Amino acid sequence: MSLLEKSFELARAENRALLIGYLPAGFPTLDRSILAIKAMAEGGVDVIEVGLPYSDPVMDGPVIQQASEMALANGFKTRDVFKVVAASPAPTLVMSYWNPIERFGVAEFSENLKKAGGEGVITPDLTIEESQSWISSTDKEQLHRVYVVAPSTTDNRLAKVTKHCSGFIYAASLMGVTGARRDVSSAAQSLVERVKKVSNTPVCVGLGVSTGEQAREISKYADGVIVGSAFIKLILDSKSESEANLKVKSLATELAAAVRR
Repeated sequence: MSLLEKSFELARAENRALLIGYLPAGFPTLDRSILAIKAMAEGGVDVIEVGLPYSDPVMDGPVIQQASEMALANGFKTRDVFKVVAASPAPTLVMSYWNPIERFGVAEFSENLKKAGGEGVITPDLTIEESQSWISSTDKEQLHRVYVVAPSTTDNRLAKVTKHCSGFIYAASLMGVTGARRDVSSAAQSLVERVKKVSNTPVCVGLGVSTGEQAREISKYADGVIVGSAFIKLILDSKSESEANLKVKSLATELAAAVRR
């Protein structure tokens, strides 16, 4: 059983949802991204999702785009993501668009991630029809493959996609890009219910989650809650590294308490 699977098992035993925190590697610098991730874990985040900065992030909203641009401007390279994963104190996955993985080398990326202690990869723009080499490499390295489904995904398509998922299934709460929102779409619960009819793999909801109240509502029907832009905005709005890490830890504490209520 992987560390990710053990984390879900522990959450189920505690009758709560898993809390997943997202942050781009190298934002605002490589060292500071590692410290922020540690602050997340100290605050109660169960699993870390490390974003691989990319110049054409079609699924990301303005906050994550800004963070990725800062990382790239500071010299971030694809190989740096493994340093961040290796330094993470919690079970960690990478979120990456397909192009950086393909350019790096599918087998080499999988091998390096495994060596760094990574649990798997979330690939938002990779279709199962184009996943032959990815499935082969991740199976070889025993890495989890997490695909993204959306409210627009048909029932027939849900069955096909979730069949190839492991670790968990990423349920996008709405149609659109990432970013903290005042309300989480009501389509999220319906999507989770539809996924659970065709798969026993845990389902985690992301896109738009930013407050404890939102996390608490999602935890009533989903196996996990994913929060990203809210953490990034705290760092962007902070005047110092210490202030940023304190705010990140505080939000993580609030969210961790919410998924436990």
